[in-house]
Amino acid sequence: MKAIGYTTAGAAAELNLVKVELPDVGPRDILVEVKGVSVNPVDVKLRGAVQPNGGPRVLGFDAAGVVTQIGDAVAGYKIGDEVFYAGDVTRAGTNAQFHAVDERIVGRKPQSLDFAEAAGLPLTSITAWEMLFDAFRLTEGNGEGQNLLVIGGAGGVGSILIQLAKTLTKLTVTATASRPETQNWVRKMGADHVVDHRGDLVAQIAALGITPTHVASLTATDQHWPAIIEMIAPRGQIALIDDPEVLDIKPAKPKALSIHWEFMFTRSMFGTKDIEVQSDLLNRISAMVDAGTLQSTVTEHAGQISAETLRAAHIRQESGSVIGKQVLEGF
Repeated sequence: MKAIGYTTAGAAAELNLVKVELPDVGPRDILVEVKGVSVNPVDVKLRGAVQPNGGPRVLGFDAAGVVTQIGDAVAGYKIGDEVFYAGDVTRAGTNAQFHAVDERIVGRKPQSLDFAEAAGLPLTSITAWEMLFDAFRLTEGNGEGQNLLVIGGAGGVGSILIQLAKTLTKLTVTATASRPETQNWVRKMGADHVVDHRGDLVAQIAALGITPTHVASLTATDQHWPAIIEMIAPRGQIALIDDPEVLDIKPAKPKALSIHWEFMFTRSMFGTKDIEVQSDLLNRISAMVDAGTLQSTVTEHAGQISAETLRAAHIRQESGSVIGKQVLEGF
């Protein structure tokens, strides 16, 4: 089958059209004809740093498509079903004609979205959901009188995190954004307040009269770490998804802060006993989108996938200026 992969880690120019074998389908796997994908920061990080082992590496995690084959033990899907999912970092990626994935991390595609648009949701939705309900240990309908600060609110995760927090909890949400277009975007997503992360965060938050009880640090955590510690309420909750080279957590002790890493691939990587909760939450996301409760976070349709269009999407991702999500149609 056709795929886009790389044989040497490096720049986006390393991405090329390759031919690879159709994936093996395990007992709990479904084989999906990929009709839409998106590009995430993790794609760029892996392409730049991780050398392939024994052949071209195919990246891509988010996907939407149609089930064409099912494993012997598959119970939730049949051939012809339309699905969407965020994949597994330990397996070959979705930048291909066909992709095998464990049914327990797959949801039913929102019927109100086309395949490319649907592919913009899974990875960021799972990440945001797990931040709210696993890391922060919030429960739906609660959060009255509490404040969530989202640092980097206009990105893919921030865009859906704001929506989920406003839809499923009673948190007051403040998002950071530095440009007029990103500030307008996070307001569209539902943020109650907007501050500029290029300015003095501590002063801006103080001016709002807010003390964050929860901080979702989605980018530049090392840069904002002192401000986070200063701003957050005692016994507050911090969750992060980026990769600071060094993070000194000792300053968090006086306030007895809780610090959480969120990594949405953990459940599939380790085959956790509750792996199927990712399927459940994706089905919730799908239903909420179809009900009009959540809106798409896609802002860029980058065309049909090819070496050229995927390279361009990677370069856009590297620029750090993408608002929401960028997606491509399948082969």
